[in-house]
Amino acid sequence: MDFTSLILALVIVCCFCQCLSSGNDTITPGQFIRDPHTLTSANSAFKLGFFSPQNSSNRYLGIWYLSDSNVIWVANRNQPLKKSSSGTVQISEDGNLVVLDSNKRAVWSTNLTHNIATNSTAKLLETGNLVLLDDASGQTTWESFRHPCHALVPKMKFGSNQKTGEKIRITSWRSASDPSVGYYSTTLEHPNTPEMFFWLNETRPYHRSGPWNSQIFIGSTEMSPGYLSGWNIMNDVDDETVYLSYTLPNQSYFGIMTLNPHGQIVCSWWFNEKLVKRMVMQRTSCDLYGYCGAFGSCSMQDSPICSCLNGYKPKNVEEWNRKNWTSGCVRSEPLQCGEHTNGSKVSKDGFLRLENIKVPDFVRRLDYLKDECRAQCLESCSCVAYAYDSGIGCMVWSGDLIDIQKFASGGVDLYIRVPPSELEKLADKRKHRKFIIPVGVTIGTITLVGCVYLSWKWTTKPTGNVYSLRQRMNRDHNEVKLHDQLPLFSFEELVNATNNFHSANELGKGGFGSVYKGQLKDGHEIAVKRLSKTSGQGLEECMNEVLVISKLQHRNLVRLLGCCIKKKENMLVYEYMPNKSLDVILFDPVKKKDLDWPKRFNIIEGISRESLEAMIYRPILEGLLEHLVICLQNMHSEDWFLRN
Repeated sequence: MDFTSLILALVIVCCFCQCLSSGNDTITPGQFIRDPHTLTSANSAFKLGFFSPQNSSNRYLGIWYLSDSNVIWVANRNQPLKKSSSGTVQISEDGNLVVLDSNKRAVWSTNLTHNIATNSTAKLLETGNLVLLDDASGQTTWESFRHPCHALVPKMKFGSNQKTGEKIRITSWRSASDPSVGYYSTTLEHPNTPEMFFWLNETRPYHRSGPWNSQIFIGSTEMSPGYLSGWNIMNDVDDETVYLSYTLPNQSYFGIMTLNPHGQIVCSWWFNEKLVKRMVMQRTSCDLYGYCGAFGSCSMQDSPICSCLNGYKPKNVEEWNRKNWTSGCVRSEPLQCGEHTNGSKVSKDGFLRLENIKVPDFVRRLDYLKDECRAQCLESCSCVAYAYDSGIGCMVWSGDLIDIQKFASGGVDLYIRVPPSELEKLADKRKHRKFIIPVGVTIGTITLVGCVYLSWKWTTKPTGNVYSLRQRMNRDHNEVKLHDQLPLFSFEELVNATNNFHSANELGKGGFGSVYKGQLKDGHEIAVKRLSKTSGQGLEECMNEVLVISKLQHRNLVRLLGCCIKKKENMLVYEYMPNKSLDVILFDPVKKKDLDWPKRFNIIEGISRESLEAMIYRPILEGLLEHLVICLQNMHSEDWFLRN
């Protein structure tokens, strides 16, 4: 080997020693990482290196878990390197960690200016935290966990310093292909009652989690205690920092919480380095900060979703009716504040309880028990609401109540302060409710008993006596006159009207027989109910129906035109109903949708009114239950649609 070849080999060996391989976790002065080489943590779970997002050719220095599809931190997020430029990361002469482009120009730096050590070492820890260490003291001078990007990972401290006002802010990417600072961010606010705030352009809140109660954020129902197991709010007394942190049960588990470009939280969980779950926390209109304005409550179970609290009314009725709820609500009547005597009556403000509530913003925490909390709020004229949670304690509010949401479950009870007049209105409503409920229960019970009775009568009806009844009636000239009040049709007349009961004229069939459409000689359309010869409804039941219908006069009952009891035939002749009977509409899966609740209420009211008249004024009826059945089967469905 000649001398030139030996020198070249030594240069190559030196360069290889300086450019780190993927098995190393540190960068020392004089060493560097050049794209596409990486730095790997001791547990091999994390890597530091250059990557390109999906659908992008730009290069960024980042840290990822297992693969670059799980990026947790980006250094030069606002200064990308072009694909043609070979990026390098190294320790600079002043001790900072820097990212250089192919022209040795710095595009990113740790940017330390005070207490910086010239002999520094960068190390990727097993937690995914990149730290800059002072070689002389071993102290950490900079760490990526204190300068997060879009992700929160275990053991990262996410919080704020009450003394300096410094806040750790997680900021979304601009898009899936652009890691630059996006539109959405989140911070930990209100150190006394910590809660996560989500911001648009860092100034406008668009969502908040509700206060932390040592187990969950009480305004986020999707975050159950089991789901947040391992999360804790810590208070560092030495540097006056309050922060949220997360620890894992063991090294087999790992989780990443990211803020995506749409402002949504995405939670990903791994077990033994295998992805087991990824969940996007969806937002509703009620999750948007202050959606219903001051003193407004939002509920996705109601329509419209916004309503004023009890004792309040819309500030701008016209806007409110247009579903523009941002102006909120104002008090209907002012608070009284203190006791007032009117004769022998003493009145004072009180509280109305709202259940399953996300408590409003701007909470003030007091060290009182629940009963003491109520008394303290009532004693202060500025206090407009209070709540109590065993993990937080007493919470009170003064001023506007902003961002109230009612959940289907979860949340806490919120007590709204109202004047005495509002309490009196509520008492009157309760009295009315106490009257309505027993009446409703009684009607329901009667209806249920009636259904059971009718079912029993239906199943136990004998069929063997139909001919004996007919023979007994036929002894009177085979013809029945109903008090000379109802016309009798001949059998031949009905045969001609229905074309000999042709199947094309059949309107329906039931347990008692068939109903046919017919037309009399004068052109009048009729409906003929023809009792089946094997039916359980004998002549006696047929006569009962004739007696009942002939005595009833109601605009919503089909009119009985006559009957035919002849030649072993029992038939009733009704006026023809084009829309069929009410029971057909009620039990038709398509047509029943046309019966909204106002129409159903009118029908129930009409049946009840007619039933009451029947019981009081018409003793000829053999029973209310029989009357209800006949009413239902013979109601004009078109009348209920058009006239009622």
